[in-house]
Formats: sequence, C-alpha cells, structure tokens
Amino acid sequence: MSGSYVIAPGSPPARTPLRHVAAAAAIGLLLLLAVPLALGRAPYWLDVLTNACILSFASLGVWVTFAIGRINIAQGAFAMIGGYTTAILATRFGIGFWFGLPVSAAVAAVAGILLGLPILRLRGVYFAMITLSLTEAVRLAFLSLGAATGGGTDIVNIPTPAGIGSPLAFYLLAAVLLLLGLLAVWRLDASRLGAVFRAMRQNEDLAASIGIDVARYRVIAFAVASAMGGAAGSFFAVFHQNIFPASYTIQDSVNVMLYCFLGGLDFVLGPIVGAFLLVIALELLTALQQYQALLYGVLMIAAMLFLPNGLLRLRLARLRRGGETP
Repeated sequence: MSGSYVIAPGSPPARTPLRHVAAAAAIGLLLLLAVPLALGRAPYWLDVLTNACILSFASLGVWVTFAIGRINIAQGAFAMIGGYTTAILATRFGIGFWFGLPVSAAVAAVAGILLGLPILRLRGVYFAMITLSLTEAVRLAFLSLGAATGGGTDIVNIPTPAGIGSPLAFYLLAAVLLLLGLLAVWRLDASRLGAVFRAMRQNEDLAASIGIDVARYRVIAFAVASAMGGAAGSFFAVFHQNIFPASYTIQDSVNVMLYCFLGGLDFVLGPIVGAFLLVIALELLTALQQYQALLYGVLMIAAMLFLPNGLLRLRLARLRRGGETP
C-alpha cells in the first residue's frame, strides 16, 4: 500500500486537482449549453438525456461504495425510499420538491446507516448478495405499508417542482444535479477521506492497523451512496409524477452497478460514461428493448472478461502508447 494512504491527523485537506475542475467545466458546457442548443426542441431526446443524467448521479453513489471495496447492488432500494419520501411529503403534506429533495436524501442516508451497520461487516459476494436482496425487501415493505403509500397502487399526481414544467427545464435540473454530484464525488476522492477509502479497498486489515476506524468509514461511504440514491429517486418521482412499488426492481440496481463496471471503476467519470452509453444505445436500438435484461447480462459478462477496467482504461492505454500524459 502506498504511503500516501497514511493520513496524518494534522495534514491540510487535499485540493481538487485542476484537471478535474477543467473536466467538470467542459462537461458543464456540454450539458448546459451544447445539449440545449442542439436538442432544445426535441422533447423525446431531452427526456432520454434527463434519465441518463439522473442514472449517472445514482451510479456515482454506487461508485463511492466501490471505492471502499464493496459491490453495492442496492441503489434501487434507496431510490425507492427517496422517491416515496418526496411523494408522501408532496401529496399528503403539501411539501414541495425543493424541500423534499434534501429531506429524501437525508432519509435515504439514515436508512443506509441503519442497514449498513450490520451488513457492512460482510465482504465480497456475501455483501453483494445481501445488497441485491435489499431492493426486493424494500419493495415488499412499501407494498405492505397500506394507506401510507397507497398499498400497492401508484402515488399519482405528484406536483412538479415550482418553476419546472417543460422537458428542457427538467433536463437542465437533472444536468445541474449531475454536475453537483460529480464535483462532490471528485472532491471526496481528492480529499483525505478518499485516500482512506482507497486504503480500505486495498487492505482493510492493514488500514485498521494504522489507526483508521474502518467500521466508521464504511458506514460513511454507504450513507453517501444511499443519499445519492435517495436524491435520484426523489427526482424521478416528480419527473414521472408517480411512484409505485414496482418502480424500482432488482434489475434497476444491477443496471446502476453495470454502468460503473462499463465506464471503469478506477475513474469517477466511469459511471457517467457507462450510463450515457447504455441509455442512449438502448434508445437508438428500440427494437432490442424487449431484450434489455439479456443485453445487460451479456454486457456485464463481456465487460468483466474483456474490459475489466472499463472503457476509460482503453482511452488511457492509447494515450500512454502515444506518449501523451493522460
């Protein structure tokens, strides 16, 4: 393990590298300027890109748990928690989206902490299988909650956010959320906390031996991931203006994980590349959408066999062969 992972208690906080700021600025110009200019009058594709932005946001949360060496397949569960929180606040108490979004993220984070305390002690396939079952467990819980959630029927007519009504406005909101999430995760990765996470991913026992509170940081990472899943679910609830127990399934949690694998687990941009690529590809290949589960399964196997480090690693390899600095 590199000595850079040993965190001195009195050391100053790390700064976000300038290349990250430059990349975020370029992505911001693309999402907030180029896309509206090119597709501002194409509501269908704006909706597609809105979905891609929020799925990327949710996938960034899963990437945070990969950073500590845990395979998280539960993001659908926390999206459902966040979505129902926003829906109940809006339809039962008249609380708008702008307040409901942070509350939903906080509720999902608390749920992540409570669930994470016992299950984060597990590693490898055992943790993955537990998180895989969480989405179905949460779905069944909401299905049986009765009047509070509609008891298996939709919560419909969820009010849209104040000032947000058109496809372009929803897209811009989704793009801003994605950019904020990207900057936050980049900042986390460049900080002392990110260094701790990498140390834990390499060897938890060794990290604990140098004084890192491994249990505490595992829960922090899972809470961050859960909060981002809850925020994504909150957005989707108002975007679709309904939510029901079947809104998020195990397949959705697997898909979010696949975005991370396809883009590259070593890169913060990996989940975004994977999400945009697959969401847009499936829209272009509409005839194959009925085979989505099969296609995703094949892609998962192919990515693990032939692209174990993701698509971004291919770009990095080409740059190195060309003698450039990535």
